[in-house]
Amino acid sequence: MNERGETCLGVERSHGGRRWVIRAGDNRESDQRTGLAIAQRLGVPEIVGRLLAARGVDAESAASFLNPALRDHLPDPSRFKDMDRAVERLVRAVGNGEGIAVFGDYDVDGATSAALLHRFFAAIGVAVTLYVPDRLTEGYGPNAPALRRLRDAGIAVVVTVDCGITAFEALAEAEGVGLDVIVIDHHVAEPRLPPAHAVVDPNRLDEADDVRAGYGTLAAVGLAFLLVVGVNRSLRRAGRYESSPEPDLLQWLDLVALGTICDVVPLRGLNRAFAAQGLKVMAARANIGLAALADRARIAERPTGWHAGFVLGPRVNAGGRIGAADLGARLLSTEDPAEAAAIADRLEALNAERRAIERVVLDAAQVKAEAASHPAFIFVSGEDWHPGVIGVVASRLKERFGRPACVVALVQDKAMGMIGKGSGRSVAGVDFGSAVIAARQAGLLINGGGHPMAAGLTVAADRIEDLRDFLTERLAGQMGVGSRERIFELDGVLALAAVTPDLARVVADLGPFGSGNAEPRFAITGVRVVRATQAGAEHVRCILAGAGGGRLKAIAFRAFESDVGRALMRSSGAVMHLAGCLRLDRWQGREEVQLVIEDAAAA
Repeated sequence: MNERGETCLGVERSHGGRRWVIRAGDNRESDQRTGLAIAQRLGVPEIVGRLLAARGVDAESAASFLNPALRDHLPDPSRFKDMDRAVERLVRAVGNGEGIAVFGDYDVDGATSAALLHRFFAAIGVAVTLYVPDRLTEGYGPNAPALRRLRDAGIAVVVTVDCGITAFEALAEAEGVGLDVIVIDHHVAEPRLPPAHAVVDPNRLDEADDVRAGYGTLAAVGLAFLLVVGVNRSLRRAGRYESSPEPDLLQWLDLVALGTICDVVPLRGLNRAFAAQGLKVMAARANIGLAALADRARIAERPTGWHAGFVLGPRVNAGGRIGAADLGARLLSTEDPAEAAAIADRLEALNAERRAIERVVLDAAQVKAEAASHPAFIFVSGEDWHPGVIGVVASRLKERFGRPACVVALVQDKAMGMIGKGSGRSVAGVDFGSAVIAARQAGLLINGGGHPMAAGLTVAADRIEDLRDFLTERLAGQMGVGSRERIFELDGVLALAAVTPDLARVVADLGPFGSGNAEPRFAITGVRVVRATQAGAEHVRCILAGAGGGRLKAIAFRAFESDVGRALMRSSGAVMHLAGCLRLDRWQGREEVQLVIEDAAAA
């Protein structure tokens, strides 16, 4: 037994190179008592109580966790510094007919934030301009030439979403040409703030402690929703809706859920309410752009957090990664079915292209990562790597090695020569965003910022080694001495006969799953893989048999070339322990349970 839980099934090193342990909270005996208390109080199966207790949910908060209501978690927007100032400026712009633009980011959080503001202002009869910078030619966040062009086009107020908190030079130029900028961001802030009309960021260092603690993990789209709540309230008080209908803000929670889930923020408190309620709105398919994308992805059932994060999200992202940066925001904003269909088709094609590019870069990055000698941190760089896929590749390396990972693509810039565009992903307990901010303050970066689990950066080519050494030293202190033991947490052990659709439905009720609410994982013990076949280019599909009879379908995503995939393909009927999540598979009116395999071990 160790501090992370007792060893499960004696697996010290699985085919995936991990030690299996039973998930536990601060005190395992206390968790068992709490789980039983939850089950008795709510009248739910005992396994639900145990799963909740292992995730730190107590008996008093369990009901709210299972049924998160927005009204119980939504704060007064005025609690945030500068929110009232931002609201007042936008209301004044609406009243005076001034031009408003939304300056977004090219990821899902940025696209949903921009689309949310666009839809709100359109609903009250105000046209706004959407601007999303090109990843390759403009880079991340506000830039002076783009802001000047917006000012020349008659824009008076720019709202930056999911960016802007470190755009000091660009916003100084905007201020110089008389452009009022409102920053809506959630990334780590520095002691100084950019020169803007208003800066709304719960991670401002001068923000109230209760705001930083309670709302510092909001995605940008969650903050954008609070801005909409504030503007709508102010317009109501000003009499805007005495002669016109007031918009129903809840209709846009599908966008809030998509951005929140895809930005991998902890799904607790307000974030969980946004995700849970937003997925219900998404199921109604009122957003024609999202509906078109779901059709291309062949989503026939009620959408879950998995669909949002792993099916819809990557497609929305595809435009910003390797295509036109504004495709995602345009898809989610449009009311034109023909435009929605055309953009959805293009994003589907771009997503397939992105996967092919990602595969090439990942293969090269893995070779370099395996040859590196930095036990606490994976840092790789290479030429001819597409900057649009380095974030995904960093995520894959983090998953494979169980350590923070940063991937840098070397590109030629007309003004600065050879530079590196980097993206990093972290593990729990290691603040990568703060490390990048520190590197920028130390003069090692051209630009950079982020939050604890993810960050982006731009570095001169001749400073890459210095940056690697700086980040390695800084992160090693958080990781501990040497490499961290790779732990695979499980919620329990099941015989194959116990894996039923009823159990899968009970487990699904704990969703939506994501950061801060891990999807329950189980070890299925003593099974034989009676058939294993390649599915598509990367997956392994299996039929499992239990010792006492019975069959179970299973699939291991992106595993064909991994150690786990190879073990499944060559199992030849050997008895194994398989670990993963239970999902309901609905096909032609039938409902069956399927195991999504994440790891395997010899029995």
